[in-house]
Amino acid sequence: MKPPSSIQTSEFDSSDEEPIEDEQTPIHISWLPLSRVNCSQFLGLCALPGCKFKDVRRNVQKDTEELKSCGIQDVFVFCTRGELSKYRVPNLLDLYQQCGIITHHHPIADGGTPDIASCCEIMEELTTCLKNYRKTLIHSCLSPTIPV
Repeated sequence: MKPPSSIQTSEFDSSDEEPIEDEQTPIHISWLPLSRVNCSQFLGLCALPGCKFKDVRRNVQKDTEELKSCGIQDVFVFCTRGELSKYRVPNLLDLYQQCGIITHHHPIADGGTPDIASCCEIMEELTTCLKNYRKTLIHSCLSPTIPV
């Protein structure tokens, strides 16, 4: 059945279609050196584990296991619960807890910015993690493109 001629195929959200097969490659973590801010630690950055949206088809269980096997101890999540549902990982925060990964959830609406108090809270938590030599990760809903 063809879509009505008034609707373009590109207008459909392909995340509504069930994938035939999830992505099999390991989740990529970019490690940002923090030496410029007088810190010997690295901060991990990666895309949203388990994300299923448009042409992205990650497997949440495999991605979470990969993060755990990389030694990730803390993860900062800036996605809202609505975004987690949109990208088909509504239980990601619970899954982190089950895996023993400490979750710092600071939802920031898409296109929004946190207020100063929230920024200070995030920075304090992040600083504590890094000072305690905890392997820490930040992820967003989009794939990071950070030159290393």
